[in-house]
Parts: sequence; C-alpha cells; structure tokens
Amino acid sequence: MTVGTDSPAQARSVTPHAPEQGAPPPAPEPPDPRAERPPGPADFHGVHPDDLPDGLVVADETGRVVCFNAAAARITAVPAGRALGLPLDRALPLEDLKGHRWWTLTDPYGGLATRRGQPERNLLLPGGREVLVSARYLREHPTGPVRRVVVSLRGTEARRRTERSHAELIATVAHELRSPLTSVKGFTATLLGKWERFSDDQKRLMLETVDADAGRIKRLIAELLDISRIDSGRLEVRRQPVDIAAAVGRHVQAHTAAGQSPDRFFVRIRPELPPLWADPDKIDQILGNLLENAVRHGEGTVTIEVAPATTHTGGQSDGSPGGEEGTEVTVSDEGPGIPEESMNRVFTRFWRGSKRGGTGLGLYIVKGVVEAHGGTISVGRGPGGGAEFRFILPVGTPAHLV
Repeated sequence: MTVGTDSPAQARSVTPHAPEQGAPPPAPEPPDPRAERPPGPADFHGVHPDDLPDGLVVADETGRVVCFNAAAARITAVPAGRALGLPLDRALPLEDLKGHRWWTLTDPYGGLATRRGQPERNLLLPGGREVLVSARYLREHPTGPVRRVVVSLRGTEARRRTERSHAELIATVAHELRSPLTSVKGFTATLLGKWERFSDDQKRLMLETVDADAGRIKRLIAELLDISRIDSGRLEVRRQPVDIAAAVGRHVQAHTAAGQSPDRFFVRIRPELPPLWADPDKIDQILGNLLENAVRHGEGTVTIEVAPATTHTGGQSDGSPGGEEGTEVTVSDEGPGIPEESMNRVFTRFWRGSKRGGTGLGLYIVKGVVEAHGGTISVGRGPGGGAEFRFILPVGTPAHLV
C-alpha cells in the first residue's frame, strides 16, 4: 500500500379616493396571470384548478363540463376550450379495459341515489392510453339529485415505472439467490447422505463452499432491506466518531490479504481532517463497495484520497457563501472508465459497469447511504482515465456537542 420578521401584509383598501394634488397618477397594477386561464370554479385561497397536479374535470347538474383544468388537458390531449360546455361523456370518452363505455355503466346522474362516487380504477382514453380515474358525486342531501360530478385524472406512467422496477428487483434477487441456494442444498444433502465416504479435506472444502454461499445469501438479503429502507426514507444512521483514514486502511488490507498486490493501492490522507460523526457500519459499506468496484472492474493503481472539504448549505446573512466542514473521499482507478452516456445511470438500480456478475444494486445503495448522512456522491473520469467516485460527508457533529 502506497501510501427579518416581515409584518403581516396590511389589507388593501378597496374604497376609491382622489389622488392628492400634484401627486403622480398611481401605477397600474400588474395583470393577474390567471386572467387568461380557462374559466373554472372560484379560486380557493389563491389556488386555481390549473395549479393542481392532477387532472380535474367538473360537470354541473345537467352533465355539462364547467371545469377542465390544465392537467386534464395534458393527460387527455383535449384542449380545455374544446371540452368546456360539452356533455361529460363526450368531453371525457372513457372505456373500461373490456371496451365498455364507462359513463354508460356508472350512470352518475341516473344511477342509485345513494351512490357517492367511483373508486380509482384504470380506464382507457381514445387511442388506448390508460389513465387512473376516480369520481365523486356531490348532492345537496344524501339521496338528492347529483349537482356536481367531480372527476380526478392521473397518468399511469409513474405507477407503471414503480411496478416495473419492483418486478425487476424481484426477478434479479430471485435469480441471484437461486445459485447459492442450489449449492447449499446440494452440498448439505450430499454430506448428510454420504458423510462417511468423504475425507476430512473434502468435507472441509464442501463446508467452506456452503459457508461462502450462505454469506452471499446474507448479503443479498441485506441489500434488499437497505433498498426497502432507502425507498421508504427509513434508513437509520447511528452516528459515532469515525476514523475514516483507519477505515480506508482496513479495507485496503482486506484486499491485499485476499491476494491483491499491495502496490496496486495508493492511499493519500490529507492533514487536518475534521472530526467525522457517522455510522461506522455504513461507512464500511460505502468504502467496501467502491473499492470492490475499482478492483473488480478497473485496472492499474487504485487511488484513495481523503481530504477536508466544505459542504455548501446556502448563503449567510452577511452575503458570504454558507457551508460546513466535511470529509471528502475519492476512489479512482486507471481502467477504461465509465462511458459518458452512462454517467447519469450509474447510481440507478440494476446498472452494471460490466458483465462480471453483481446485482447492479450496490451503487444505488451507496448513494442512498451517503444521502442519509446528508452528503453527496458523484462519478467522473479520474486522472488515470478510469472511473472516479467522490463522496462528501458533513462532519455531522451531534447538537449537544456543538
């Protein structure tokens, strides 16, 4: 190893008064940006239907559309001006997945007088595009006639991406688990059935293989748990004082003990590192993944540099740039590096830099762990032409020690 509390806005008077003699005429008020919006229900505390993230369609007691917001126009590809005033079933010609006309089936104005709406479901727009639709029927009293039908529209793209990602995760993990489980089952069954036929050396070899495969299964399950916690925002960070330089040294020694040449690693520790409070296990997880990637997928010398850094947190009240102390760790190699077109996908699920094994989940987890510490991580091209990963962690000193 080479080493200002603003006062509440005053209510503006609406009583006209004559300007003082010699005073310049009052400046005209700026136009209301909502003036050009399509007509719709009155604003509620300044919120216009076009400000809503989901599509909103409202029909009156006659079944004609009186509100068709911007999101609804975007989702249906129907201009609001064309939809307003049309019967609801013409402005929004929906079908269920069997091809039945949805408004004919649900009959909001002539159906059961106790019905209050329709739950969210997948329906089809003209052209076969799916959309998530829910409806609410508004009545003056519980069994009275429908005075308003309020329809909510949402695109299905985000939900489909999530479902596809979950399906890919299950398929990937199932595939990765199958091989070690087959090995564990096979060797244990063989040992139990034919124990006396094997020598001690043969038994030891098979048990070592079982132990290694069990460790692989354990790591896969740990990855699944980490992904679940990252996606749900429940990843816990148990901060303690961490000697980042010593942690780097341990990982380098582990690689040299596993057969890597000590000359392959160059470690540079800058002086005056700030004290770092972080989760030691998760720091090991970050370093282990980055070094493993550099050794397995990179070439030449693997360089690890630890240096003090400043994490930017905004501006100070005096106008000077804000920031706090942090620690920066850079891991680079001299291999072919990562293609420029792949840089923005490195930290996504299932990205693999090569065909040499792995689930493609490691860097996704690394990014989640770094961000759980309040840090940042980036990827680029190192001085030697290979991949360079750099993460910065704020010192994270507990409040009671500040």
